[in-house]
Amino acid sequence: MTDAAVSPPPVKASPFHELEVLSVRHWTDQLFSFRIARPEDFRFRSGEFVMIGLPGEDGGKPILRAYSIASPHWDEELEFLSIAVPDGPLTSRLVKIKPGDTVLMGKKPTGTLVLDALTGGERLWLIGTGTGLAPWLSVARDPDTYARFGQVIVCHTVRNVADLAYRDFFTAGIHDDPLIGEEAKAQLVYYPTVTRERFETPGRITERIKSGDVFADLGLPIGFSPNTDRVMLCGSMAMIKETGELLETYGLKEGSNAEPGDYVLERAFVG
Repeated sequence: MTDAAVSPPPVKASPFHELEVLSVRHWTDQLFSFRIARPEDFRFRSGEFVMIGLPGEDGGKPILRAYSIASPHWDEELEFLSIAVPDGPLTSRLVKIKPGDTVLMGKKPTGTLVLDALTGGERLWLIGTGTGLAPWLSVARDPDTYARFGQVIVCHTVRNVADLAYRDFFTAGIHDDPLIGEEAKAQLVYYPTVTRERFETPGRITERIKSGDVFADLGLPIGFSPNTDRVMLCGSMAMIKETGELLETYGLKEGSNAEPGDYVLERAFVG
């Protein structure tokens, strides 16, 4: 009797890509962005998110969180914007990454902050707080955005002026983009607000919507119209809920991938 050959069990495919960190930028002590190599087979729609993380310590399970992709769908690299949460199991480690390090990334992007989830309109509002700016960096560099909307307004609310990451990019740098620079120069408006320091447009974006200040500042009719305005929301839970309720009072209806509407928000980041 001879021993039968025993085939080794098949190796289970990893649900994650292991990707090299290409660059890191620290905007403040807590706010940072990083770029990683993009797998050749990774495809996504501008505005989607993916799971990002690091291997577990001491052989533990990997730690992952949902991150909006801050790159447009055509970019050869993938960029992410993050804030380091004190004692956060992931970000307290992620803030220390350097070029050459490895991060984990899920293989399936998803999300509702995409043009497909909105019906047609004349004006697109991209309203975000803090790191909720990330998907707008993607959507604002997508040629389809400018083909579908005559005006694109990026609203970014932060606590301190130093937290206005990408301010220079939205006010000038994007105009040099070889793909959408001319369109951005003609159609894109950047509207930052700061809540804890003196600033030309102070306060929360929700306050400036309620007071009508944002519309007056931009030379627009007061309020949102379901006939012309389409809105995307990302950031703090409080802002998203309050702004969503405001939009409903103006007659705008929430949309989704299955049923496009007048405004969308990312429920993966809302409690």
